[in-house]
This record gives sequence, structure tokens and C-alpha cells, in this order.
Amino acid sequence: MTAQQTDAPAEARETVTASETARRRNRWLMNPLDRRPKRRPRAVLLLCMGWLGLVIFVALTVQWLPLLEYSAVGSGARLLPFADPSHILGTDRLGRDVLARLANGARVSLVVSVSAVIIGMVVGGLLGTVAGYFGGKIDAAFGLVMDSALAFPPLILLLAITTVLTPSLPSLTMALSILAVPAFARLARAGALPLRNREFVVAARAMGARDLRIILREIVPSIVPALMAYGFIVAATVIVAEGSLSFLGLGIPPPTPSWGGMIADGRSLLAESPLLVFIPALALILTVHSLNVVGDWARQLAEPPTAHKGVS
Repeated sequence: MTAQQTDAPAEARETVTASETARRRNRWLMNPLDRRPKRRPRAVLLLCMGWLGLVIFVALTVQWLPLLEYSAVGSGARLLPFADPSHILGTDRLGRDVLARLANGARVSLVVSVSAVIIGMVVGGLLGTVAGYFGGKIDAAFGLVMDSALAFPPLILLLAITTVLTPSLPSLTMALSILAVPAFARLARAGALPLRNREFVVAARAMGARDLRIILREIVPSIVPALMAYGFIVAATVIVAEGSLSFLGLGIPPPTPSWGGMIADGRSLLAESPLLVFIPALALILTVHSLNVVGDWARQLAEPPTAHKGVS
């Protein structure tokens, strides 16, 4: 057998591999919903998107929806059961409509999570980008501060801030934003480090562009997709943290409802009316799970096609 005949199968395999890679890349570009691991069916992603869309719609339009007043004590009989004609999800121990409180709790979770993510993304993203771009002592000082912030127990920091400040929506949002800054900053720094010596950055620097212009026009647009994808994961963490603080009585003060506060109110009646706990807990679980699923999909959108080996 000649050497040319021996190399023929290898060349054929390389041709097949190249064509398969091109086919996967084209499919990745043309159909974003396929940018996911094979282990997660498309239906799960669509259901999670649908749930998040429903939560956002309810949170934005709750004041115009035909719901009872969430703080109206005695709007119905005390502890009405599930699927009651006048109260679909029943009433709590004070006779307040559970559905109205659940919908308004969605608005609280949306406001806190979105606000904390935006503040953390902007502040942390700029800090991390500056540290990654300049490097040297600035990067060393940045790393020291961020490592110290990440090493501090987040729950203790939240408890300290909410204990010192008057419990309110702005103070809770500020506390959760402080926790979100280090995570976004480290991610932005990791994205800026390999970009500062890339050809387009060197070319902009050679043309006389200032550092601020290079950061805002060249570096930031390259790392924004990764930051936005990570924002879904941070939003899920923020919602859990807000629910935990409300459960402990350090979150949004009554009568404004929150899912964590509803769980805390119903725990004393768990044996008598378990749905008072299960309904807000289920809404919290579904929202956090959906954010994680969509965040994982969005993270893969921000990755290059070569990273998606599982797509077929």
C-alpha cells in the first residue's frame, strides 16, 4: 500500500470534520435557540422564557389588572381555600387576597433584581474594564479590593446594611447592588485583559485615541454581551437574597408584599393552610430556575461557536 493510499482516509476524515464544523457554525448563527447543551430540551427553555415573560408582564401591569387591593384587610373571609369563586388563590390570615399580593410581590422582585443588576453591571463593569485595560498597580489594587469584598460573607454584609439603614426598597436595592459589583467587576476585568493588546486596540492607540475613548468604544462593547448574560444569574441570586431578607423581617416593610414576606406570614399556618407558603415559594422557585436556564442560554450566545461542541 502506498503512502498516498494511506493518507487518503486521513484527508477524507479532515474534510468531513471541516464540513461538520462549518455546518455547526452556520446552524449556530442561523438559529440562536440551538445554542444550548443537548441535555436541555428546547421546550424547557421556551417554558422558562414564557414564565419570565408572564412575571414581567404582571409586574409591569399589576396596577391595571382587575385585582383586589393587596393591603385591604378583610377583603374576604379569613383563610379562604384555593379556587374560591371570589378569591382564586384564597386569602391569608388577615383576609387579604393572595393573588393580589403575589402579583405585587412580583413587582417588588422585578424592581429590586433589575435595579441591583443594572447598578452592579455599570459600576462593576467600568471598574473591571479600567483595571484590566491599564493593568499594573491599578490592577493589583483592584484585585486586592475585589478579593476582600468577595471573601466577606454576603449574608452578614446584607444583615449589617439592612440593620443600620431603615428597611425600604431603596436601601434594600443599594445593599444588593453592593454585593453585585465585585462579581461583575471580576468578569469585566477578565474580558478586558486579553483585549488591551489586540490589533484594533493597538491601532486605535496608534491613531492617537485617548484611553477613555478606547475603553468606551473598543473594550466595553466587546465585554457587554458576557456581562448581560451573567446578569440573569445575578438577578436570580438577588431575588433569593431579597426573599431571604424579607423572610427574616429585614426586607420590604409591610404592608408592601414580597414573596419572602408571604412565606414568613404563612409559616405559622403551614399545617392549616399550606398553600399560603407553597404558592409564593413556587413562584420564587420557578422564577429563579427560569433565570438560571435563560442565563445559561444567554451565556452560550456570548461564546464563540467553537465552544458549542454539544450542538448537533
